[in-house]
Formats: sequence, structure tokens, C-alpha cells
Amino acid sequence: MANAPGKKIADTILDTIGHTPLVRINALTRGITAATVLAKVETVNPGNSIKDRMALKMIEDAEKSGALKPGGTIIEGTSGNTGMGLAIAAVVKGYKCIFTTTDKQSKEKVDALKAFGADVIVCPTDVDPEDPRSYYSVSSRLEREVPNAWKANQYDNPSNALAHYEQTGPEIWDQTDGTVTHLVSGVGTGGTITGTGRYLKERNPAVKVWGIDTYGSVFKKYKETGVFDKNEIYPYITEGIGEDFLPQNVDFGIIDHFEKVTDKDAAIMTRRITREEGIFAGNSAGAAMAGLIQLAPQFHAGDVVVVIFHDHGSRYLAKMYNDEWMAARGFLEVSGMTARDLVAMRVSGELFAVEAARPVTEAIRVMSDHDFSQISITRNGRVCGSLNESHLYTEFLRNPDVKRQPVESIMQPAFPFVDISTPVELLSTMITPENPAVLVRDFKTEKNFIITRSDIIRVLM
Repeated sequence: MANAPGKKIADTILDTIGHTPLVRINALTRGITAATVLAKVETVNPGNSIKDRMALKMIEDAEKSGALKPGGTIIEGTSGNTGMGLAIAAVVKGYKCIFTTTDKQSKEKVDALKAFGADVIVCPTDVDPEDPRSYYSVSSRLEREVPNAWKANQYDNPSNALAHYEQTGPEIWDQTDGTVTHLVSGVGTGGTITGTGRYLKERNPAVKVWGIDTYGSVFKKYKETGVFDKNEIYPYITEGIGEDFLPQNVDFGIIDHFEKVTDKDAAIMTRRITREEGIFAGNSAGAAMAGLIQLAPQFHAGDVVVVIFHDHGSRYLAKMYNDEWMAARGFLEVSGMTARDLVAMRVSGELFAVEAARPVTEAIRVMSDHDFSQISITRNGRVCGSLNESHLYTEFLRNPDVKRQPVESIMQPAFPFVDISTPVELLSTMITPENPAVLVRDFKTEKNFIITRSDIIRVLM
């Protein structure tokens, strides 16, 4: 059970979960808003994240229902933090753990899970949830195959949201003496924002609950239109928030508004939180704080805004807190021409693509009509591959009948996506003989562009 305030000695490390501090944000919001902004700093939980709360709750409820039996194996698909909470509880309670995660997650997160004795299976990020290679599918298969196994299923397990309804919401209400007016939180599984938001709205229906989403995720458009648009889905860097499906723990009726934040803005704000507030917070905290600042015009004097800082910065030392990693993605401020300049100069064209199931002849026609030397391939509107003229020529010489085959039969790996603010100098290093183009995403207009070697040469000559 969660930490009991005032208890001097904890019987186990699990008794230290919860009752985390609420800390005033000063430097980041100075001159931006007259509202009081408070961070719920969840990094002081034993697993250094808010996920400890729901991990223990899910296990305790599974024990009560008989779903998790003594000596059993806990299986879960996790970005790292939920796995950490489950692993800590498993050590204390005597369970084994097998976790699946994606290759997007930081190495520190994977290593931390292994430190607690868990087995970790890394799966590809850029596949549909129903793909047998996805970390969702692999964890479900393991639940069927491993004897005496129980899958926590944080996305759909109601104990996730219930943990925050019983703990996080009451803590915030008590710590603010009931004056909280806004809750701002990143949305991944949906448990934190749904459980906390539901409790706060029950105490005061006027409380606004704002979710932070990322570009490449489906949440914002679904909330606003009711449409699950697969065209919204593409790879992104921000960890811990956003999804390419709709978890049952995301209650769109509780969340009043979604605000999208770019990978770059989230990464930069992650570093600013540490350097300007002295709070060593993780990437989802950076996204939440960046989203809060984007929403600042909606706040007024007298408002009390609580933002969730989900996890600890130590999980991101090789990423957001690493200058080389930031520079390689164009996230550090540099002088000189950027991809945005190429688009404005009309050097870079808007992206054309061919669906993977269409015949090769259609790709040939599009490339010929627009004088393209390469083109992107999509599946259900999502970029999944590419095709360049030299490869097409080689395949055609090898088998002239290839023109009647689906283009996916000969497609090459997809071109990498970069932010429109990426410097041209960096783009030039990303374009190689094996990778002849880069896709540029303008997150504000939601348009995609393609930049090739010849585009770079035209502006550098």
C-alpha cells in the first residue's frame, strides 16, 4: 500500500510510495503567466517515477482477485517506468518479471529493469500494435506461453487509473487546500490523468484537465473529432506520452483539451527544468511543462496549475541530457540555414507517396510525372518505406514483370523524419548513398516535405 504520512519506519520499500512533494515553479514561468504553477514531483518515489503507484495497485488487486498467484511471473509491455515499479514490487513479493519494450526507449531504462532481475525483450517501435513483432503483441504471446503468468496490461487495467483516483488526486487536493484550478499531465496509458482528473473534478467540477500529447500520436485529433486517424501516426522521439491506439484508461470525457508538443520543444524544456528549477526531471515532464507554457494565455491570476513531473532525469542521460545526442537531432540552437528555409525557398517539395499495395507501375508514373529520383511508400497513410530510381532500375532489369507487383515487394527502408528546424549542415550528413533523402515534418502545419542530395547542393553552391 502507499506511503502513510508521518510513519517513521517503512516495513518495506513499497511503503515509501506516494505523498510526493508539490513544488512551486519559479524561473520557467516568470513573466509568462500570473498563475501559480506547481509541479507534482514524482521522482522521489522509490522507482523514481509516478508509475510506482499504479504498479503496486495493479499487483495488489491481481493478488486479491487470484489472477496473480504466489511465485508467478509478471509480464508487461513497458517504456521502462511501469516495469521499474513492477520489478521493485516483484522483488519484495517474490515474483519473476518479463518485460517487453521498444527500441525507442533509453538504454538506461532497460539496464535499470535488468538490475532488478527482470528479463527485458526489446521490440521495434515503428510497427502497428497488432503486428506480432510489437511489444504489445509479444507481451500478450508471452502471457499465453509462460506458465503461471499474469500480464499487468497497464493500458486497459482499471487499477491503473484507480491508483491515482485513490492517491494522486487526494494528495493534490490536500496539498493545494482545494484551490487547484488546472491539472496538466502528459498522456500515455491515461491512468494518471484519468484517475487524478476524475477525483479533482468530483471535488470541484470547474477544475480543467489538460492532456499533453506529442506529434505522431492519435489522442488530440480523436478528442476533437472522434476520428481515429492513422495518418496522424509516425515515429516520434518523446518518451512516455502519446500512443498509436486508444487505451481504455484514457477517459476523453475527463480530459478537457489536448495540447501537442514537438520532440524538440519537449527535449529543450527537459533540460531547462533541471538548469532553471533544479529539478532533475525526465522527458515527459519536459513535454508537460512545454505544453503548459504553450497554454499560458489560458491561465489567469489566481489560478493554481498543477503539472505532473512523471519521472527522473537519470533515465535520459544518454538522450536529452547529452549534447551530442541533442545536436545530432538538431535540437540545440545553431546558426545558419535550416530545413524551414529550404521549404520557404521552395527548394524542398511537399511529400508525394504511393501506397504499399499499389503496383510498381504507379510508383513509376508518379516519379516520372514529378521528375522524382525517389519517393516514399505508405501503408494506410503511414510512411513505411521508400523507393529510389537506381534500385527500381536494378529490380526492373532483374525481372521486367516486377512492374505488375505491389510496390512493397521491392521497397527500401523508410527515409528518416526530422523536424523542420533541423540545420541544413546536419541534413547534409544524414543524406548518404544508402539514404538518399530525408523527410521533414512541419509540426505546426502538419505537412511533410522531402529533401534530397540535389536540394542540399542547390543551396550550398
